Amino acid sequence: MIFSSIVLPYYSIGALVVPVTEEFGWSRAQFQTAILFSSGLGALTAPVIGWLSGRYGARTLAMPGLVGLSLGFVLASQLNGELWLLYLAYGTMALLGAGTIPVTWTRAITNNFFKHRGLALGLTLAGTGICAFLIPQYTTWLVQDYGWRTAYLGIAALPLLIALPIVYFGFHPHGRAAQASEERQLALNSGLTLKQAAKTRAFWVLLISILAVYMGVSGIAPNLYPAITDAGMTPGQAASIQSLFGVAIILGRVGVGYFVDRFWAPGVAALSMCLPVIGCWLLIEPSGFVWAAIAATLIGLAAGAELDLMSFLAARYFGLKHYAQIYSVLYMALAVCSGTAPLLFATLFDQTSSYAVSFAIAMGLFAAGALIILVMGRYPKERASTS
Repeated sequence: MIFSSIVLPYYSIGALVVPVTEEFGWSRAQFQTAILFSSGLGALTAPVIGWLSGRYGARTLAMPGLVGLSLGFVLASQLNGELWLLYLAYGTMALLGAGTIPVTWTRAITNNFFKHRGLALGLTLAGTGICAFLIPQYTTWLVQDYGWRTAYLGIAALPLLIALPIVYFGFHPHGRAAQASEERQLALNSGLTLKQAAKTRAFWVLLISILAVYMGVSGIAPNLYPAITDAGMTPGQAASIQSLFGVAIILGRVGVGYFVDRFWAPGVAALSMCLPVIGCWLLIEPSGFVWAAIAATLIGLAAGAELDLMSFLAARYFGLKHYAQIYSVLYMALAVCSGTAPLLFATLFDQTSSYAVSFAIAMGLFAAGALIILVMGRYPKERASTS
């Protein structure tokens, strides 16, 4: 998850905004549009990956996806002022790296963990927080010491040198499922189809809540670094705050995973979504490093909750038999937000020379998401196998 196509381009771009735009004279909105190509194309591939994952298995998709993601970063290192090449590079990360999106990993977890599924998902998806903690620091170091081109190449090396060997030797998710008890086999073979799930209230409540919350998270995350430096703090301080954001994501992932195993998950979700309302208010006029760090932490806790909650709620409300297809549609909505929100926030900055309006909008989105998720309703009873 640390080196997947949903997070590696996303959390590395903040440290690249200033050096690349200054060299080529691009606006921040033009540069941030690259995330639209990365996440937007990733959204289009999600249903296909969900179907392929169910048919051929997660491991078969993950390995070529890691190689394809690295090729996209290598292509980005060859920029010479052509915006179309920037967008092609980030589109390549999405299309060739599609096998690394969360549906690949979460399907393996939901099919192998039952009693403590929430915690297992939280620990797995904490990879996004580890990425948010490490990658801004790593990218900042490469940019300052070696330049942004070398930074792209240094990022490209990570999926190949770290993730690919781990997946090749250690990722065999079908072993435990094949040896599952009769009760677990029943769970694996029961659940709603995508068409049936789309007719339920819970599906649309979950979808709309995800849209609201992830629009706020996605707009803030890649713009947090430049927003902090614009407030007068150093690149090192901005990278440290971005890293605190990553630590908070890890805590949010694991903490929410622990609590949803024990309490009503939509209630846990609503509480976690209220925290970034305070964080956004603090960032409207950041008054120093400490307050900015507190704000980033509060927002990061919510950012850490959303993928974990989406995975858990999809499995809990709609069953496992068609989990990959249902989750991929929910993920598609999430990916659309992660692609469009950075562009919208950057556009507002270009028009107002401030991120204040963007943070105020994010406050409203988080509050809306927290209220909407509360009407998910009770957990459904275990369903018989559907043909």
